[in-house]
Amino acid sequence: MTRLVLLGPPGAGKGTQAKLLSDRLGVPAISTGDIFRANVAAETDLGTTVKEYLDAGKYVPDSVTNAMVRDRLQQPDAAGGFILDGYPRTTDQVRELDDMLVETGGKLEHVLEITADTDELVRRLSRRAVEQGRSDDTEDVIRTRQQVYLEQTAPLVEVYSERGLLRSVDGLGEISDVTERLVEALDLPDA
Repeated sequence: MTRLVLLGPPGAGKGTQAKLLSDRLGVPAISTGDIFRANVAAETDLGTTVKEYLDAGKYVPDSVTNAMVRDRLQQPDAAGGFILDGYPRTTDQVRELDDMLVETGGKLEHVLEITADTDELVRRLSRRAVEQGRSDDTEDVIRTRQQVYLEQTAPLVEVYSERGLLRSVDGLGEISDVTERLVEALDLPDA
């Protein structure tokens, strides 16, 4: 049973690594962005609520995000564990996740923080923005998102460090090298 949270700034490779670890561990990679998109596409009640916030360019409130994550973690494929990418983002969400796990008799086993140099992440995201034609992802916007992430996540790093769950892994280099560093941090057997 693996219950894992991946932390890391935008562009650090959380989504890529979550999928690779998911395949390796046999547990679902759960991204809040994917949950939002799936609920919006399925036109669920929660999806309708999320769409209203997203269409207005507003932050989706914790209450809505928490409800979606709670629902996703109750799906049968998550019964044997999961990898969370993009959640929790705030200390309130950490407490909510704790409550969700207590309800199921489980606990979080690992928190991995993928770290990377900010300038390298800005270069990486700027390159991706050009490749994907995302003209709204300017260097200033990317740097602001990096700063917001650092401000929001610093308390989570502290909380999970105090619990002895956090391990930081260098997110720069080849994708396979980063994956191996993550596996080593989890003390998993080689595949």
